[in-house]
Amino acid sequence: MTRYKVELEYDGTNLIGWQENLDGPSVQSVMMDAIEQFCGARPTIFGAGRTDSGVHSVCMTAHFDLDTDYDANTVMRALNFYLLNKPVSVLSCDVVPDDFHARFSCTARHYKYVVLNRGAAPVLEKNRVYWFPQKLDVEKMRLAAQKLLGQHDFTSFRATQCQAKSPIKTLDQLDITVDGDHIIFELSARSFLHHMVRNIVGTLLEIGAGKPYDIEQVLAAKNRTAAGPTAPASGLYFIRADYSTND
Repeated sequence: MTRYKVELEYDGTNLIGWQENLDGPSVQSVMMDAIEQFCGARPTIFGAGRTDSGVHSVCMTAHFDLDTDYDANTVMRALNFYLLNKPVSVLSCDVVPDDFHARFSCTARHYKYVVLNRGAAPVLEKNRVYWFPQKLDVEKMRLAAQKLLGQHDFTSFRATQCQAKSPIKTLDQLDITVDGDHIIFELSARSFLHHMVRNIVGTLLEIGAGKPYDIEQVLAAKNRTAAGPTAPASGLYFIRADYSTND
């Protein structure tokens, strides 16, 4: 058996998310179809994160096992051949040790959320940004964001269907930058709760628009209804996963 690590770029607009199910095409199903077309096997592919429907990836790390030992470059070229005209592309492929796991070996995950803050709706960036036409106070958002850094109980920013055992997470980065009409949120942590990034962004946008949310009170409430709305999936990108040098 040989374990292959791949890095994937994908447009989540017409995908139901990472996880394979009967509701439509997923990143898993698209990749497993390509692997099956390549070699006849259909192994489960494991990703560093389980992105939701509509969420995109710049570089998602994943792994799968094959009984046959193929050259990694051959695997990458073959998969990309069968992925032509699909919303997924393989950026790299490497053979890795059997104890490497795309999800459980991951030491940090990095996300970006892109908001288009202008009066005109997007055309070229439709389904790739969150259009928020109201004027925003970025400094207010930055001040609120600082209070979310570090270890907290993030129950107020957790989806009701989240299956994580604990709501306590450590947020290592939450930067907000402005690039023309775009407001970009960059978040990093070892792991995130379901919808945590989108709920944080949705709350910070409400604060930027003048709504009276107090982050400390929101955290203390430990109640999803205390925080702001969930920002749409279209603006969210999985950027990369980090691994120790041993992986």
